[in-house]
Amino acid sequence: MRAINLTGFGGPEVMQWAEASAPTPGNGEMLIEVAAAGVNRADLLQRQGHYPPPPGASEIIGLECSGVIAELGDGVRDWQVGDRVCALLSGGGYADRVVVPATQVLPVPDSLDLGAAAGLPEVAATVWSNLVMTAGLHANQLVLIHGGGSGVGTHAIQVARALGARVAVTAGSAEKLTRCAELGASVLINYREDDFVAAVRAEESGAGGTGADIILDNMGAAYLARNVDALAAHGRLLVIGMQGGVSAELNLAALLRKWGTVHATNVRARPATGVGGKAAIVAELNRHLWPLVTEGTIVPVIDAELPIAEAAEAHRLLDSGEVFGKVVLRVKEL
Repeated sequence: MRAINLTGFGGPEVMQWAEASAPTPGNGEMLIEVAAAGVNRADLLQRQGHYPPPPGASEIIGLECSGVIAELGDGVRDWQVGDRVCALLSGGGYADRVVVPATQVLPVPDSLDLGAAAGLPEVAATVWSNLVMTAGLHANQLVLIHGGGSGVGTHAIQVARALGARVAVTAGSAEKLTRCAELGASVLINYREDDFVAAVRAEESGAGGTGADIILDNMGAAYLARNVDALAAHGRLLVIGMQGGVSAELNLAALLRKWGTVHATNVRARPATGVGGKAAIVAELNRHLWPLVTEGTIVPVIDAELPIAEAAEAHRLLDSGEVFGKVVLRVKEL
């Protein structure tokens, strides 16, 4: 087996495509022959030594992949060797083979290329678990999505629109905002030029007041106070990233006036099973989101696909901030 190995922590150059120990599936698991792996910001943090895998997870970078089933472990039902799948991982995606619990695997529709499918599991799990399972997104609400041009952002726009919500987005260029509008966003905010608080508070919320009913935030500390200001009554702030820092002061009086809530979540650290675990999220995706993927209502937005040997360049590209949607690493043609 081959995989991306780290020679140490640091820049993209520490990643090398080399021989690695081959995994074997245990009870309830399957072995996937990997066609492609999605690239996420968490991968960049792990490469730098800032985001270690949870206990028991593979040390190999990669939180999602696509491919075909190569082997089934004991106790796995409803799947066959050769099935086209994509998977939510705790690690191990940057490899030509990976083992994953069968409860974290989704079928790839015949109409969807395996390369594109590799960019779905992590964003789908992040968006659905936050917007729907945590915040209870429903029709007519106003959702503010920070980083609308990111992988999570481009997926969240589509999910929110498919469920009947109105979407506001922030992005750093007119070009990205135009593309967000093409996906369904209607309130377009250039964060380099405009005040997102004023822009969102000018919009009517689903509750009849003004402001965002739900905010999906990838910035963390830098946006905390302004996000609270932008909430509508009974609004929910969902913090899923810390690109703007990890520590900030929360004005509880401002939050109390909104009857608001702040949630901070991630997917990787969740347990495999149990309440709120990865199996529960994937089951929800399979039941409610995957029909929309299968019919083409929601599509993966892929900016670039590079060969796995060019993982360093893929990391540089994602880190540049110029990407719209996802970057995918192609491991092999299947």
